[in-house]
Amino acid sequence: MEDLNDGSPGHTAAEETRSPDIPRSDVRSERRVAAVSSTAPPAARLTLPGVMDAEGRVDESRLRMYIFKNGGVCPSERGLVWRFLFGMYPCSSTALERSLLQEQMVVRYQVMKRKWQQFLPKAVRMHLNGTDAELVAAAQILFERVTFDQEELREATRIIDKDVPRTNRDLSYYQEEGLGNLLVLRDILITYAAFHPEVNYAQGMNDLCSRFLEVLDSEVDTFWSFSCYMEKFSKDFRADGLHRKIELEAALLKELDPSLYAHLVSDSVESFTFCHRWLLLGFQREFEHSDALRLFEILSCDHLELISQQVDRARYQERLARNCSTEDHSESQLQAINTDFTFELFICAAILLENRESLLRCRDDVQLIQFTSSLQGTLDLNSTLKKAEHHLYNYCKRCAWDYMNECCRADISTEEDFLYQLRSLLVLR
Repeated sequence: MEDLNDGSPGHTAAEETRSPDIPRSDVRSERRVAAVSSTAPPAARLTLPGVMDAEGRVDESRLRMYIFKNGGVCPSERGLVWRFLFGMYPCSSTALERSLLQEQMVVRYQVMKRKWQQFLPKAVRMHLNGTDAELVAAAQILFERVTFDQEELREATRIIDKDVPRTNRDLSYYQEEGLGNLLVLRDILITYAAFHPEVNYAQGMNDLCSRFLEVLDSEVDTFWSFSCYMEKFSKDFRADGLHRKIELEAALLKELDPSLYAHLVSDSVESFTFCHRWLLLGFQREFEHSDALRLFEILSCDHLELISQQVDRARYQERLARNCSTEDHSESQLQAINTDFTFELFICAAILLENRESLLRCRDDVQLIQFTSSLQGTLDLNSTLKKAEHHLYNYCKRCAWDYMNECCRADISTEEDFLYQLRSLLVLR
């Protein structure tokens, strides 16, 4: 895997010791570094219209729809929104239930962190406030049988100590007194690697986790939100997951621009691996920082996935109303739209098509990487979103017409199927 931490050179740390560029935790006395527990009260309310009820429950579908249609949320609401969006707080929980859940998450994280620190006794330890003894005892019982692979955890710590000092050093959050936040980030990543050995740690996780820490400004909340995110996207850090995403991007570009696709897969340009960092990190470096945060929450709201579920339910009800057998129809149904084409792939395609002429002039992988690297921090998010939506709509519209033509050739009743496709497109638009 390529080095995702381009920029300043790395720092190698000894196994089980802190990185030399990360200050000790006494920096907290100079400036408030990320809090241990949540800075957002569990009873805090979202002001987004129609999203939260009187007892504090969140309508998840409306929340995700709001994010997608409004291009993200305002910075003042982002911290609380992310706690629901990424699953740290269940959307069905009340404000009272979240207060109890928050206390449990703090204790569980403390116990998990102390366990690996005892396993690596030379690692820097941060002093955490004491909590209810019964909760601590329960958490200790929960994790007492957890064992670590010493060699794997030491290696993960070594790589983390190399990557963390290079994480977003241009942000004020990690500058001067804020350097202490790098130590917080380090502890979160080691705790995650220790208790998720099937995933462990890979380059790029530091950049993703850094987003959560900056927005949530809480060690505990960042750990649990990042863990929830990784439940869905950890596969992207494996070779098979990466290759699958790149294959999908290539397939989408072939649909949108066969000529550009043919150039990029020619003998001199063998693959789309230059898009690797874009897709893995959610275009973190291609847009201005605040826009990159907005895009991350837009891509994470899974709006198109929810729409697909709604369309499937509407289709099922439609079949029942026509007294049709879903089993009989499902096998003969022709697939119109590739639902694996997620919105992030259309964002990537929009960037490629916007820079089509420059890409056609690239003759090898080196030139491709040089050109795509030159785009960092230069792209306009609103313009890119509009272009991606345009490509998505045109792709869906073309698929609907192709589907209708296939139905005609198969001598299937076309009127109702076409109306269904048209309704789908209007929802997606």
